[in-house]
Amino acid sequence: MNDSGKNDWSNIRAKAAGPPDRAERFAAVAESLAEARMRNRPLEDGGIACPLIVEGKRDRQLLRNLGFSGPIELVNRGWDHSRLCAWLYETYGTRNQVDNGSAMFMLMDWDRTGGRLQRDICRRLESLDIAVDSLLRKRLSRYITPETKTVEGMRGFIPDLKQMMQKYDPLEEE
Repeated sequence: MNDSGKNDWSNIRAKAAGPPDRAERFAAVAESLAEARMRNRPLEDGGIACPLIVEGKRDRQLLRNLGFSGPIELVNRGWDHSRLCAWLYETYGTRNQVDNGSAMFMLMDWDRTGGRLQRDICRRLESLDIAVDSLLRKRLSRYITPETKTVEGMRGFIPDLKQMMQKYDPLEEE
């Protein structure tokens, strides 16, 4: 293989890994979080009340600190996955009633355990014909992995992320 073949492969790999500049990566994370925050916002606040499904209480608290005000549901509530998925189906349905888009966001950690949880729960929800948005997790895992592999691990970046999110989704109280 010639040197140009190696360079082509490394360029393709670098593009798939996201921009190397930390400021660019954090801007992409902030944009993704702001989009999710807008969809998560309650109807009376101009959102569409699309729930986020996260692993635990600390993940929910981090999202609240980032300005998420809509429903945030926990996977770790003492229920098995079948019961959780049945409850989500009964509570939120298969599509969002406002925009007919995905019924919920799945945001598990982007480590091995989070990946297993994400796959298992998404598979179960999709078998019930529930539209699930996993794009937020994919974007976060792509752009913020060098710093952390968990949702709650972003707590050290809350002030910076909140400030960057203001550009895409301004909150009145800030």
